[in-house]
Amino acid sequence: MARFIERHPAWALIVIIAVAVLAWLVFAIWPPGLEAAIGRKRVFLNAVLNGITLGGLYFLVASGFTLIFGLMRNVNLAHGSLYLFGGYIGYAISTWTGSWILSFIVAFIAVALVGVILQLAVFRRMEGQDLRQTMVTIGLSIVFADLMLWVFGGDFYQVQTPSWLIGPVQLPLLTAIKSSGEPVYLQYPLVRLVIFLASVVIGIAMWLALNRTRIGMIVRAGVDDRDILAATGVRIQLVFVLVFALGAGLAGIAGVVGGTFQSLSPGEDTRFLLASLVVVIVGGMGSIPGAALGAVIIGLAEQLGSVYIPTYAIVVTFLIMVLVLALRPQGLLARR
Repeated sequence: MARFIERHPAWALIVIIAVAVLAWLVFAIWPPGLEAAIGRKRVFLNAVLNGITLGGLYFLVASGFTLIFGLMRNVNLAHGSLYLFGGYIGYAISTWTGSWILSFIVAFIAVALVGVILQLAVFRRMEGQDLRQTMVTIGLSIVFADLMLWVFGGDFYQVQTPSWLIGPVQLPLLTAIKSSGEPVYLQYPLVRLVIFLASVVIGIAMWLALNRTRIGMIVRAGVDDRDILAATGVRIQLVFVLVFALGAGLAGIAGVVGGTFQSLSPGEDTRFLLASLVVVIVGGMGSIPGAALGAVIIGLAEQLGSVYIPTYAIVVTFLIMVLVLALRPQGLLARR
């Protein structure tokens, strides 16, 4: 952080001012003039929290994508299909067994197995051929979409939230003060907070695994120079299969998460593929912290945009991507 401030003092000042303004908007009592200008504080706080928790979902999808695309250099444009397939599997398991936790486990295993098949049958045969990987995975995504439409139809599905996560929880965020002087605090769905905290734990675990363990060192060394690593006796192809399975499995978990506090339907695969691309481009290829930062930025942009400028909300997201590409094309927190 200190090095970033030394190298980019102007950007550091902009970031500090933006964070300070956001903190004031979240924690301060709004004057009547501000509420008259932009609306009630409760609406703003809900949009911020919705953006942050949506960022947690985007991170789960994009973290698997950044492992496969940013770290392993495999262009998998069928990643959105893995998300939707995992969501459908989670819905089927939770409906059949009534267990929300089991749906995550089964979705992770099922989608990870699909990832292993993709790695062995497609990407191993096309290593370094980005254009072929792009075209083949686009075709696979179309095939997967048609197969899922055939099996599950065009209906909307919602993964049932467990009873212990149903209902709101009161947060220490002041939204207003009644005429009697009694403070009013924000209430927010517990399930979204729990899922966001779980995504934070997963992100920290992934970062530690890639940067503080031997397997992470092997993965990074294999990306940089696989021939030298293979000469040391490491079975690099097995390592890559396992990493691909992990990335695909995370997409499956994200599908269950998305089906829990949103819905599952045809077309969600394309939406989350585009979201993953934008998050990885903004955050930086192969960077887990970058994926987290990009996911939160894009989630906040979507939700705040949908509340205050709904007509141009989608434009804000891509404007952020264009600005990052223009000013820092490697991404905000790209791997060195």
